[in-house]
Amino acid sequence: MPLIAFSIVVNYVFGRLVDERHGIRIRKLSLVGALVCNLGLLVFFKYLGFLTRNISLLIPSVPVLDIILPIGISFYTFQSLSYVIDVYRREVKSEKNILRVALYIVLFPQLVAGPIVRYATIADEIVNRKESIDDFYHGMIRFLFGLAKKVLIANQVAQVADEAFNQGADHLATGLAWLGVVAYTAQIYFDFSGYSDMAIGLGRMFGFHFLENFDYPYIAKSITEFWRRWHISLSTWFRDYLYIPLGGNRCSRKRQILNLLVVWGLTGLWHGAEWNFICWGLYYALLLIGERYVWGGLMDKLPSVIGHIYTMLFVMVGWLIFRASSLGQILSFLSAMFGANHCGIWNDQATYLVLEYRWDLLLAVIASLPVKTKLQDILDSHRDGRLSVALSTIGIPIFALGVGALSMVFLVSSGFNPFIYFQF
Repeated sequence: MPLIAFSIVVNYVFGRLVDERHGIRIRKLSLVGALVCNLGLLVFFKYLGFLTRNISLLIPSVPVLDIILPIGISFYTFQSLSYVIDVYRREVKSEKNILRVALYIVLFPQLVAGPIVRYATIADEIVNRKESIDDFYHGMIRFLFGLAKKVLIANQVAQVADEAFNQGADHLATGLAWLGVVAYTAQIYFDFSGYSDMAIGLGRMFGFHFLENFDYPYIAKSITEFWRRWHISLSTWFRDYLYIPLGGNRCSRKRQILNLLVVWGLTGLWHGAEWNFICWGLYYALLLIGERYVWGGLMDKLPSVIGHIYTMLFVMVGWLIFRASSLGQILSFLSAMFGANHCGIWNDQATYLVLEYRWDLLLAVIASLPVKTKLQDILDSHRDGRLSVALSTIGIPIFALGVGALSMVFLVSSGFNPFIYFQF
């Protein structure tokens, strides 16, 4: 709480100082001050332990610091920075009332794990918010569906992923390795998008309208399209506040490649102070560079199903890098996935997991497709029909309450299973 209070005061003061009422020198110095304070907090609490741990490998006398990561710091730091930067760019007005800045920074629906909400998105609603029964109803439905994503899908397929990733390299059959990666691919999507749905729904219940954070990323036909659909608030943040200021697409090809490497390296580092996250970010940088300058034109000529298979293959390898605890585990999984570890194609454990969690895995596949959107379009096109009215007014609320109640039953009967993005 003292850390959040400090962040509120610091960003309120710098927000006032970068306002256009002041001279350009004061505004620039204040912007630098905001960057130093916000990023300084993030570096100290999130990355100093990582830095000392790696330096101590070269200089054993350097003590390794073990600093507890304050919850939500990655998200509210980026939100705070976006506020000050947008005021500096004259895209929003600086807020005179510190309590309104405090509300923006600690807005609890999305404080802990996003989405990253820009000040411009909710500035008017902070001052002139109007709650309504309609917003509360739709927000509650969205919240319950998000809860179901987390509890009924993510937590269930997580057991498959954990079984596979906890295996030793000597017992990792090809089928089990693929099953684990597929399960984790489903887990992280429903875990994080479920939280985003809950945050968006909860915000709407109180009269706030947050932007969408996911748009069915697993239907993408390229890595570029995937990142237009996955964690939209983070990718647009890095685009607007880092990639474009570095020159974006307006500079030479070599500089564009460097910009992509820097942005995606930092995107990986934002997720966590471990080498696998940095490798994950650079992995996507190389794929995006390849699509832009090497094989992108060829992909446009291929059937869409080929593009989809290509995308999901590389996305799943990416989640392997993201989930693995070490470089050795990444290599052992890759060798198992492609049959190079001589542990066989299938084993009894893989059979057991498929049979035990087959309905959970099938539900994950169906729910990752835009089925809900298609059904909503059908209902909207027959808005005046009796069936449409009945489903909208009775069917959907009953179904949402049902999955909400079922989620509570699963929560009571299961152990502690936090959201994956809480750790970031």
